Amino acid sequence: MARNVLKLAGAALLAVMMAASATAQSLIRDAEIEETLREWTDPILDVAGLKPNDVGLYLINDPSLNAFVANGQNIHLHTGLIIAADSSLQIKGVIGHETCHIACGHSVSRSRAAGVAMRPALLSIGLGILAMAAGEGGAGAALIGSSQQFAALNFFTHTRSEEATADAAAVEYLTQLGQSPRGIVEFFENFRYQEVLSSARRYPYFRAHPLASDRIRNVRMLAEDTGMMDTPPTEREVRQYQMMRAKLIGFLDTPNKVAREYPASDQSQPARYARSIAALQASDIDRALTEVDVLLAEDPENPYFWELKGQILFESGRAADSVMPHQKSLELKPGQPLLLINLARSLNARDAPGDTETAEKALKDALIAEPNNAFAWAQLAITYEKQGRRADAQLATAESAYAVGDIVRANRFAHFAVQNLEPGTPDYRRADDILLVTDANNPDNRDMYRRGPRLSFSVR
Repeated sequence: MARNVLKLAGAALLAVMMAASATAQSLIRDAEIEETLREWTDPILDVAGLKPNDVGLYLINDPSLNAFVANGQNIHLHTGLIIAADSSLQIKGVIGHETCHIACGHSVSRSRAAGVAMRPALLSIGLGILAMAAGEGGAGAALIGSSQQFAALNFFTHTRSEEATADAAAVEYLTQLGQSPRGIVEFFENFRYQEVLSSARRYPYFRAHPLASDRIRNVRMLAEDTGMMDTPPTEREVRQYQMMRAKLIGFLDTPNKVAREYPASDQSQPARYARSIAALQASDIDRALTEVDVLLAEDPENPYFWELKGQILFESGRAADSVMPHQKSLELKPGQPLLLINLARSLNARDAPGDTETAEKALKDALIAEPNNAFAWAQLAITYEKQGRRADAQLATAESAYAVGDIVRANRFAHFAVQNLEPGTPDYRRADDILLVTDANNPDNRDMYRRGPRLSFSVR
């Protein structure tokens, strides 16, 4: 009997783990979007008493509407939220709200609340397991299935006051910056209907941030009391939002969605941007180049139009032609890490005399700014291999694998590297360090080695 209960408990735990892994999402890296979001977020962090350099800002490729703070001082935004929002003001309102969760210490209190909230859930799982062991499979499954709802209801009881505090703080932060708090009011009002939907059908944001009429009323009252509700966003912010949204729709949505949002009759820059990107995604290279060339004729000083042209040329197999646009993007935005990586990739592919040396310098400059950029390390490995520097390439490959958590591969290539690097050099010591922290005999690493090789990562 006890053995059967343990087997059922293991099965339930496995189901929970599988559900968690199914929610894994990918991060999007884009220099232009990151620059825009940072420009909007850093002043909010400042007035909240936080250091912008200490707070991470991540864009998650997920069409659902959500934003949250996790893993310390890290704000995560879903692409679905940016696309669904109507303006920069709404996104700033959400960022202000999430900023308070960091500045107001809610991460700690929520960890405690989560522990308390899990007690009835664990009890429900335990009762479900006993019921299944007694032959009542349907009742047991129902109890286990309801455990998540019990935990959520209990958790939200603990966090409602924190949500109200974060709403008020978002209004205060924006007011101190001389900006309108209208966005957070409009954001809540636009999605008021979510409250009448079942929890399973709500957007993730409104499962974690439950709406209620009194909450919306209180936020509106606080915002109106500032006297700044009618302060409009700047022209720069309007354009930034339009371009960011067009870029995301172009890359992430279907060609039909792009055609509906940005018909050919729309000759604005955001529309051309979205159509050029969508054409690239559909492998219609001529159309993609036509649209981006019009953008460059109108605004030749935009580094991200040059970046897009370089990407179109590279992905259509014209690596040699892609070098100049990427060089131009860096002339207009010197030192930008992602643009440096773009250039290095094109140089590696062109492989003309002197290209690998230039690519090596670009990648090393990028890695100073982003030492954990796995794609940059992978490109540096290619650069070293082209120069015949096998040991350096092996170390760079180990760094790339370690950056994405593939400790099995990292250990293997670090082992190759130490056999060929000169003992006592900084690179040798780094390879030895990777060997040490990825050692299969380390108890913390045993699960990873038992699971075997990880899935590979793709980077745009």
